[in-house]
Amino acid sequence: MEMTVNIKLNNKLFLRNPDESELGKKILQYSIILIHRIGFEAFTFKKLAAEIGTTEAGVYRYFENKHRLLLYLVDWYWSWQEYRLIYATNNISDPTEKLSIAIKLLSTSVEDDTSTSYIDEKLLFEIVIMEGAKSYLTRHVTEDNKHRLFKPYKDLCARIADIILECNPTYKYPRSLASSAIEMAHSHNFYVKHLPSLTDFNSLNTTHNVPDFIEDMVFSVIRIP
Repeated sequence: MEMTVNIKLNNKLFLRNPDESELGKKILQYSIILIHRIGFEAFTFKKLAAEIGTTEAGVYRYFENKHRLLLYLVDWYWSWQEYRLIYATNNISDPTEKLSIAIKLLSTSVEDDTSTSYIDEKLLFEIVIMEGAKSYLTRHVTEDNKHRLFKPYKDLCARIADIILECNPTYKYPRSLASSAIEMAHSHNFYVKHLPSLTDFNSLNTTHNVPDFIEDMVFSVIRIP
C-alpha cells in the first residue's frame, strides 16, 4: 500500500515535538524497540537513553514521563490505522465491503510501513495489543480525556461507527459495536499467543482466524447477511 503518511498529534502529549528532530525520532524508534523487547513496566527513560546514546535528561526534554510517551505511540498507531482505512476505502461505495475492509485492517497483524522510517508498525501493533490499555487504565484518565488525549482512537471508532450506520441506519449501538470489535480483535490476537485456551484460533488452524470471527460477529449483530 503506497501512501505518504503525515501524522500530527496533540501537542499536550509532548514537551517538544519528537517529529522535528533526529533525537526525537530516535526516541520514538528505540522506545518501540525497547518496550517491545522488555515490556512497558520494565521500560525506563534511563534504559532508553542508554540505548540511543543520549542522557536521561535529554529524553525528558521531549516527554514528561513514560506514560505520556506510551500515549503518544498508541495515538500515533490509531491515527495511522485511520489513515490506512481512509486510503483503503476511498473509492468503495458498498458499505458492507468498507466494513469488511475495516475489520480486516484492524484485526490482522501489520507489516512495517517503509514510508515511516523511524516507526516500526509491526512492533507497534504488538505493543498496542500488549500494552495499549495501560494508556487509559489510569487514575488520571478523566483528566487526560479532558485534554483530548484519546481523540485518535475516538475518531477511528467514530469512522467505523459511521460505516456501520451506512450498512444499517437503524442499528442503535454503532459506537459501542465499533469499539467492541476493535477491543475483541486485540484480545483474541493476544489470546492466540499467550492464552490459547480462551480462543478458537492458533497457528495450526488456518481455516478460521480472528478477522473471520470479528466479521461474523459484527455482521450478525447488525443483521447483514
